[in-house]
Amino acid sequence: MTLAVIYGGSRPNGNTELLTKLAIEGLDVEEVYLKDYSIEPIVDKRHAKEGFLEVNDDYNSIIDRILPCDFLIFSTPIYWYSMTGAMKNFIDRWSQTLKDKDYPNFKAEMSSKKAYVIAVGGDKPYTKGLPMIQQFQHIFDFIGITFEGYIIGEGNRPGDISQDLNALSAAEQLRKKFQ
Repeated sequence: MTLAVIYGGSRPNGNTELLTKLAIEGLDVEEVYLKDYSIEPIVDKRHAKEGFLEVNDDYNSIIDRILPCDFLIFSTPIYWYSMTGAMKNFIDRWSQTLKDKDYPNFKAEMSSKKAYVIAVGGDKPYTKGLPMIQQFQHIFDFIGITFEGYIIGEGNRPGDISQDLNALSAAEQLRKKFQ
């Protein structure tokens, strides 16, 4: 079993990252911090005669790191009631990869994976974060990934997640599933 975490946050050691680290503590994990990479926004050429153009950025290197993994954790703070822009930008680029001759089996390879979402927000995230979870469900359904579950935590200021005992417990339970 191989596991990758895709971090969408922009703040080092933010609440979402801390909660995710608790869930993967002691595990062998491929960790990808999207903030450390240059990922250009998609230029939608799905229906253009010339198709998608090659993009000179770090996106494919991330795809190459996560494709061998069996499990993916999408770790994102809840920004304006959704995933971060970095996470959305990364997922938007899947449209290009679906048409990329260098990844002819992208959808089939992704559909063999199981995924979790870990998200933390400060404005009633247990309720207001649910549309984002639905969004991930729709994304996973489209690409064929099995959605195994999610953890939502509450925290606004740095370190606040340590006060959300339900989220901490859920992270510990998730870690036990991977051990």
